[in-house]
Amino acid sequence: MYNVLICDDQPDIVNALKIYLTPEGYNLFEAFTGAQAVEIAKNNDIHLILLDVMMPVMDGITATSKIREFSNAPIILLTAKSETEDKVLGLNVGADDYITKPFAPVEVLARVKSQLRRYSSLGSRAEDSSVITLGGISLDDRSKTVTVEGEPVNLTPTEYAILKLLMSNPGKVFSTKVLYESVWQEAALGSEGAVAVHIRHLREKIEINPSEPRYLKVVWGQGYKMEGGK
Repeated sequence: MYNVLICDDQPDIVNALKIYLTPEGYNLFEAFTGAQAVEIAKNNDIHLILLDVMMPVMDGITATSKIREFSNAPIILLTAKSETEDKVLGLNVGADDYITKPFAPVEVLARVKSQLRRYSSLGSRAEDSSVITLGGISLDDRSKTVTVEGEPVNLTPTEYAILKLLMSNPGKVFSTKVLYESVWQEAALGSEGAVAVHIRHLREKIEINPSEPRYLKVVWGQGYKMEGGK
């Protein structure tokens, strides 16, 4: 059973999300401030977090940053349409996805299930040939770990999924649309911008100089690819 934390300063939204998620059999936790969300995530085995951006005491962006200090559980931000900058900032500090208010139950369930699939795959055992090496980057799909020049790198489930796909297909160019649909496992209905943010964040973790990447290259007008870094 998955433990899902719902955090929003509006009790009506928390209750609505509980109504959507309860039939799926999730064990639900609730919080009404970012500070409460951080404490619950720290003291419980939380598998996914739905986190509002605009909250008192501690906002969702700050809470995301603090949670990322000790947890790689997927974080889905709940944002208003006018909070575009907050969406980008949230993805940059470690959020995996966002849902814009007002949201439909089918969208909430689809995004929650998609993130949980990726998160659970991090704990699953891989079959043979589980280690992929490209230049100084090594990805072990059995232990779900990544090292760069022998040093461990801490990736979120989304970052890991993107890196694994690209490293499994060295030199192949993936468009943002294909990357989104492959990793998020849903239609890319205008959400491809999230890919660029995760790519930027991934570069910051695997590249010595993210502004001049050795491995994760952009092919202008086409997409992204991984190279050996020579």
